[in-house]
Amino acid sequence: MRMRVFSLLATIAFMLAAAIVRVLGDAHAAQIVLRVGVVCTGFPIVWRTTKGMLRGKFASDVVAMLSIVGAVLLDQPIVGLVIVLMQTGGEALERYAEGRASAAVRALEAAAPRSAHRVDADDVVDIPASAVAIGDLLLVRPGDLVPCDGSVVDGESDLDTSSLTGEAAPLRATAGTLVLSGMVNGLGSFRMRASAIAEQSQYARVVELVRSAQASKSPLQRMADRYAVWFTPITLAACAIAVAISHDWTRALAVLVVATPCPLILATPVAIIGGISQAAKNFVIVRHGGALERLGKIDAVVFDKTGTITVGKPSVATVRTAPGEDRATLLQYAAAIEQYSSHSLARVLVDYTRDSGREIPASVDCRETPGRGIAGSVNGHAVYVGARSFVVPMCVETTSLESLEAGAAELRAYVGVDKRLVAVVEYADQLRPEVGSVIDALTHEGVRQIALLSGDHAATVEEFARRARLPEFHADMLPSDKVRFIERLRREGRVVMMIGDGINDAPALSSADDGVAMAAHGGGITAEAADVVVLADSLEGVPEVVRIARRTIRIARQSIWVGLGLSAVAMLVAALGALPPIAGAVAQEAVDVAVILNALRASTTIREGVGLNVPTFRHPVSAATPPR
Repeated sequence: MRMRVFSLLATIAFMLAAAIVRVLGDAHAAQIVLRVGVVCTGFPIVWRTTKGMLRGKFASDVVAMLSIVGAVLLDQPIVGLVIVLMQTGGEALERYAEGRASAAVRALEAAAPRSAHRVDADDVVDIPASAVAIGDLLLVRPGDLVPCDGSVVDGESDLDTSSLTGEAAPLRATAGTLVLSGMVNGLGSFRMRASAIAEQSQYARVVELVRSAQASKSPLQRMADRYAVWFTPITLAACAIAVAISHDWTRALAVLVVATPCPLILATPVAIIGGISQAAKNFVIVRHGGALERLGKIDAVVFDKTGTITVGKPSVATVRTAPGEDRATLLQYAAAIEQYSSHSLARVLVDYTRDSGREIPASVDCRETPGRGIAGSVNGHAVYVGARSFVVPMCVETTSLESLEAGAAELRAYVGVDKRLVAVVEYADQLRPEVGSVIDALTHEGVRQIALLSGDHAATVEEFARRARLPEFHADMLPSDKVRFIERLRREGRVVMMIGDGINDAPALSSADDGVAMAAHGGGITAEAADVVVLADSLEGVPEVVRIARRTIRIARQSIWVGLGLSAVAMLVAALGALPPIAGAVAQEAVDVAVILNALRASTTIREGVGLNVPTFRHPVSAATPPR
């Protein structure tokens, strides 16, 4: 990119210098400046293009290279400099449109488990995670990353598994539970026996999946080069015919000048930059031009579940009460002591109670057992809220336990009052309200296959797929399963978009033709692995950016065809000797201006179809916390 910009600036500088010298009255010196300029600035283009031709790459740059060489040999330096100016300007625009490469693998590796606490006799020794051997006994403290795969020996805790499965529901770890590297320990401590070294554990496999997926994604051929496959031979044939008829090499140079594929070089990057800018106005970041071009061809979309088609955090779904109990009063009692809890579900219950229009009474003597529950006194009543293992043993009256547990929710908080089990609060993730309209919009844009992939259990995934009107869904999927599903679609000829929001989605995002990250809550590694980043906390930007991409590519193709058509007419005139090289350069500039003006339409607002609502940004939420 820097070299292209330097060449562009150097070309302009030589042309300005020659103009100044010419104004000062020394035409000979001005001609010398132009000759030196075309040689110095044109050589890098000639050298790069020649190397490409030796490797069998006959791209759109070939005609420009021949024009520069012809201008030097026929002593037409101003013509050569004009071609260099357009070529370097187009290349600089193209590099700008391509954007920067993803740093997903580096970000994943930086977040990998780094240390472990090995239990040696009665001592605990801190060692690098890479030094863990199979069979080692390890201590995992609160907040630690699990350093490798293994099984729990003793102790209890709750693990955040979202980096591997993407699901908000934590894993309860007790003796015998299988734990995987990359899981985040909650508030308890436990000892585990290593069953694999860090380099062969689950987190390392996620990193390798991202690396291999990115390496296997072939680069997109420039749109200009696809048209140059047939336009370049036509140009060379026109030159040969012009010279054969007239025996005048100046005519050949004139043909080359007007045929120099500036419309090919300029139209696509100008349109794509406009499309990327238009997407950014809708809070969608397209990281490079290739991603936008692929978006214009998408015909299959794969959704993750948690945080993608759902809001990604629990809310109160149901409050089940024992017979004869007043629901409103129990909610007030529970919220009164939950105000003093550090558990994230406590805040959900407090907000739910307030949003229901109920006042929350004062509470005293609140005592929390981290990760399990909290007890206190409200209006003279002893109240307990928390996990089953915390609340039920405190209750003498538990006859309603079976009916209170009739629901299928994975996240629950039990409520006891005065040694009676009186309620169970069930929490569940919620479907995004815009999902239905987004799916309809994608179908309208020509997407033929839409599927839901999730690491959650089949019954839960099926329910969300039914509510979202998604006919295809797959449950209990690890990151590698999602990658295989996407690779199968690509082998079948689909152009696949994958939409996700968690670290576990990074391999699938990298393996898809276009990965889209939902990054309203931070993004991090997921955003690095993606080609497209949605900044708004809404899916509405997804069909919008597909619409923008298809319109952008349509405008780019229009610009190319208009430019090539005008160039073809100018080639005929030049071959007949009616258009000298310098006039041809001016004519080519006029064609370039027309092409650029048309391509700039891609940056204008789309008025057709359904636009985006103003997105609502929210503060990032913390990682999933233990269930109660």
